[in-house]
Amino acid sequence: MGGSVPRTLFDRRDHELLAIVKEVRHRDRSRRHAKLVFYPYLHPQGIKEIAESKGLRIAHAVIRLLDSLEGGEADERLSALRSLRDEILSAASGSLPRNTARVLLQIMKELARAQGDHERQLELARDFRMTAAGRPRQVRRQLRQYHLLEMPEAWNQLAFDDHVHDANTKGRKSSTHLIMDAWIKGIRRLRVIYYNYLEPRFAAELIAAAEIMGITLRIGVEFSTRFRDRYTQLIWVPRGFPDAQAFLCFLAEEPVAAFMAEGRKVSRYQQRYVYAALAAYNARHRREIGRRWEIDPPPADVDAFTAFVGTGQASLLHLGEFLHLQLQPLLRQAADLLKGEYRSADGDRRQQIAEKFAAMNALDAESLVETFLKPEANPEIPDPAIPREEEGLPALLRLTPHQLLSHLHGLHSGYRITLNLSNLEVQDVLEILYDTEGLIIRLEIFNLKDHALGRAGHIPAINALQQAINSGNAVAIKRKILDIIERVTLSDGSDKTSRIEKLTAILHDIPSLRAMYGSTPLKGRIGSDSTGRSSRLHGMGLAVLETLTPRARREIRQARSATREVIPFQMTVHPRLTFVTPAPGHGGGRTLLEAIGRLPFLGRLGMERRRDWVFEEFSTRMALPGNIVTLGGVQKGGSNDLRLADASPPQSEYRVKWRYLNSGLKNALKVIIGFVPAFATFALTKDWWLLAYGGAFIWFGITGLRNILQAVLGGGGISRSPLLRWNDYVSWERITDSLLFTGFSVPLLDYLVKTLALDRGLGINAASDPVSLYALMALSNGIYLASHNAFRGFPRGVILGNIFRSVLSIPIAIVLNAGLAAALGAAGVAAAAMELQKWAAVISKTASDLVAGLIEGTADRYANIRARMRGYQNKFSQLLDAYAELELLHPDMRVMALLEEPEKLSRSQNAEARDLLKIVIINALDLLYFWMYQPRARSALKTLLAGLSAEERQILLQSQRVLRQFKEISQLFVDGIVGKNFSRALSFYLNHYEAYLAAMEEMIREEE
Repeated sequence: MGGSVPRTLFDRRDHELLAIVKEVRHRDRSRRHAKLVFYPYLHPQGIKEIAESKGLRIAHAVIRLLDSLEGGEADERLSALRSLRDEILSAASGSLPRNTARVLLQIMKELARAQGDHERQLELARDFRMTAAGRPRQVRRQLRQYHLLEMPEAWNQLAFDDHVHDANTKGRKSSTHLIMDAWIKGIRRLRVIYYNYLEPRFAAELIAAAEIMGITLRIGVEFSTRFRDRYTQLIWVPRGFPDAQAFLCFLAEEPVAAFMAEGRKVSRYQQRYVYAALAAYNARHRREIGRRWEIDPPPADVDAFTAFVGTGQASLLHLGEFLHLQLQPLLRQAADLLKGEYRSADGDRRQQIAEKFAAMNALDAESLVETFLKPEANPEIPDPAIPREEEGLPALLRLTPHQLLSHLHGLHSGYRITLNLSNLEVQDVLEILYDTEGLIIRLEIFNLKDHALGRAGHIPAINALQQAINSGNAVAIKRKILDIIERVTLSDGSDKTSRIEKLTAILHDIPSLRAMYGSTPLKGRIGSDSTGRSSRLHGMGLAVLETLTPRARREIRQARSATREVIPFQMTVHPRLTFVTPAPGHGGGRTLLEAIGRLPFLGRLGMERRRDWVFEEFSTRMALPGNIVTLGGVQKGGSNDLRLADASPPQSEYRVKWRYLNSGLKNALKVIIGFVPAFATFALTKDWWLLAYGGAFIWFGITGLRNILQAVLGGGGISRSPLLRWNDYVSWERITDSLLFTGFSVPLLDYLVKTLALDRGLGINAASDPVSLYALMALSNGIYLASHNAFRGFPRGVILGNIFRSVLSIPIAIVLNAGLAAALGAAGVAAAAMELQKWAAVISKTASDLVAGLIEGTADRYANIRARMRGYQNKFSQLLDAYAELELLHPDMRVMALLEEPEKLSRSQNAEARDLLKIVIINALDLLYFWMYQPRARSALKTLLAGLSAEERQILLQSQRVLRQFKEISQLFVDGIVGKNFSRALSFYLNHYEAYLAAMEEMIREEE
């Protein structure tokens, strides 16, 4: 992107956010306060907001993740992920908070990676800030831009992937990074597969990351077993552990560790081929590549390749990508030479150059693997995928499926075994299922990578066998086995005779086969086999269509590109609605709801409705059309991004885009665009100068006052914090949006509806029928509001609410009209009704906005109270945990008395007790910040206190009194608990903690 950025684009906050990202990118990654064990206890909307901006904290967390992909930094990655989750969820607002958080995370990843492109980084900084506001239309635009499907805000979608890899095998992403990207895609269930062995440290990071992001995780280990003349793969998933720690302890047990050591031998044996292929590349293939494209590739360095693989298991995927990265600069140089020759060539020569250029562009990592690295290209190297008897063959590779499963059963009684169907035919599957005596209870019935590569032709027959076995119908099983025998009979395999004998034996033992799967049917598993390294294959993630939002389903149906695919499989799902009885209430409103709920047919009033999906696990079957869609994209064609001819000359000027305009300029334009039709309507249709020239200002003033009323009422009202002014609650961008759309309502209501349709068309006016006049105007206004709210992507509830608000405004407009008529009549104004006809649109608008301000302000009030309640509950839960730990550390003392004299804890010889005191202090600081700065915090705290027992209220009060330990707290700030810019936070604490404690004590006394 060339040219300078005009001043009309972007604004100060965009540049500030970009400066933050650059600062974080280049600062010392070992920021002291971020490494402290206490930092995770700070709430995203708590006191650390004073010291560091939200953008800085999010940028730092993302960059820490992106900068720590290799092993040895798992704790740092997990800490960054935890901070990132908290920050990103708190940054999201509006009606789509989870989808907003997904987009914000994706944008920040792109921003952190767009180094060297200042204009692109500014665009992303603006996108981040605009998306954080939570406007549905903006959020959905960003979802489409990054090829993300909108997920239900209830987060109940069936989105999964039963086969993915992380960087510890052949994947590109670390465990934490994999989980983060899965959450961005909307995946809720994930199964990560390792080869031959699993190290506890890998599992620990993966489990912790999945727990942080709320993803259901399964970890599987894939083993190769000997079956006839090939290896077949079985995936072992240990299950039945009470918690993650029990699973990690299981992996550390001596028999399991010994078994994993045998698995490492298999991995080393299989990786010998990769290094032999590297040697073959150095000896032969690089010279062939050099001759073909007239370049001189250097030999690949073995040590550099090993470092490139990192903690993973060296594979041909690794080698292909490593060689591709090495070849890319050379290919670009050769491409530049071809471009020059192409411009001067003509005829056949130009065609030859174009073909050569296309082949060069297609030489990506996958092409290198397929053409030069696979066993077919290196027949002199023994193929590890073909069983052979040789010295040094690992013992595990000598085992049959039944022998391996017997060994695994001895390690742990709870597990699931999945048969990987790659390179297996239906007769192979039948034999293996019978030989393993029902221990295999999962089939990887669909592998997205095999499907994309055209290797799924065997699946329909296997799925039919699965359905027959699960039916338990002996006739159906018999017919399927007979079909398989006939299929083998017509084949020309060398082992045809032995196969037919084995299949005939199974045919005569159908009762045993039925018994194997009588109580535990054979389930299907669907996975992408994604490694994150291929641009030609779909990335991870699949979802059941019925469980997505209607908007997402429409997008999938209308998609014309190949980036998303509905696979030919169906899963039967059913919606489930659960009604949860709320906790007994203390307020009058809750008590009233409880009383009404006892009446007939009203028992569910006030209950929480939870919707989720239940799927029939045994119903996975091939079908057209399917109902499972891929979440990951795919890119066809070469990956070298070479262009034979420039598409367009470089731009000398930065192209202006509306959404990147300076915020002040954009807001001014919105007001002007809305003001023009409003002013023109009044000026051209009114005779009285006040309405002709002041009507638009009055109209806009009503809209502005309504927005301010709504913001102040929702944020704090009269009882707001003394530290916040009324305009701290007001979103000026929200007001300008309202002014833009309200301007177009003037010609609609005042001229088209009131004058043309009602007065001239139907004879309805303020004199003849004021009730009908205001009713029809209110309904017209409601339809207009609902229309532009739908255009802006607002939720259905908001759209219907605006129609409801218009109905409520009708009696208010009639009362206003009557009051004004009486006042004008008392003042001696003749024909008062006709005078009011001129003001009818303004009166209707005033009534509508008055209702809107009250309703939407009240809705904002309750939304703020719910947000504060979540914060208070989180803090109170941490306080109770710390209090319980102190009780356990001091079994012979009253901890309540200790909290009354916290200086004793600060001088304790027990380091754990001192740490717990610091946790209590951190929570008290956050609660202080809530009270002073967060909208409706005081109302939320009253509600929280009403639901606590007397003892819990005393625990809360005593925990807040630790704020009087100003020396201890000041030292925490100096030590960097909220970062290096702690002065404002420290000053805030010192100036306000006494007033806060007094208010807290008074509130608890009133409650008691």
